[in-house]
Amino acid sequence: MEAYTDFAQVYDEFMDETPYEEWCAFLVEMLEKYGVKEASGLEQEEESDKQTARNLRQEKNTILDLGCGTGTLTELLARKGYDMIGLDNAQEMLQIAREKRDASGLDILYLLQDMREFELYGTVGAVVSVCDSINYLLEEGDILRTFRLVHNYLYPGGVFLFDFNTVYKYACVIGDTTIAENREDCSFIWENYYHEEKEINEYDLTIFARGAGEEGFRRFQETHYQRGYEIDQMCRLVEEAGLQVLETLDADTHGAVTKESERIYVVAKKA
Repeated sequence: MEAYTDFAQVYDEFMDETPYEEWCAFLVEMLEKYGVKEASGLEQEEESDKQTARNLRQEKNTILDLGCGTGTLTELLARKGYDMIGLDNAQEMLQIAREKRDASGLDILYLLQDMREFELYGTVGAVVSVCDSINYLLEEGDILRTFRLVHNYLYPGGVFLFDFNTVYKYACVIGDTTIAENREDCSFIWENYYHEEKEINEYDLTIFARGAGEEGFRRFQETHYQRGYEIDQMCRLVEEAGLQVLETLDADTHGAVTKESERIYVVAKKA
């Protein structure tokens, strides 16, 4: 069963308590802390070299949001002055992102691509991927392919910042639990099944939703699979892709990673 099809229509409503503003502020802080340096020495050269300098500055200021979903974070980063590219493989989610872009008037490029095979027209100064998009890659080989593409399209010195859910979170916190929520126009039942041998969490969503002007509710189901990873495992894959790990943080506390960390940030850089 394909994920993020009908669910896309109610995704933002169910995610309305997600701290996107806090995530954006943290990403900006890390980008400023580890940001690439301006191209230097070209402004005094010939006009062609000046154009090259301008192009390089534009590339450095461009951020790729990998697994952008409905574009909420992409829009926030665009409002901070970054040139944004949003990439996702769920057409229904991207359609909502494009509708937001049309409403806001922000200049954002959205691409319908698989992160394991994505292609860009040039390099970018940073790549970000949050809200456990990486966990949808169920094999180490898929993660390595994605990270190598990130390395390929990063501007020299560019920053890669992503998060992932840990094995601990799936095995000890949400695995084999049922979560339900009832609202006026929609409700959901979220059933988790943790497969220990493969470290994969299966969650089955049953959603009841009513559109504007509708009296009855529609019922639809989706099944999602995510794999948990350990910090050492993820850092090894980052380095195998040719990137340098700069920092790892507990995503909830922004402190040191512990055995009980449920979600972890990794900040890496293209040497």
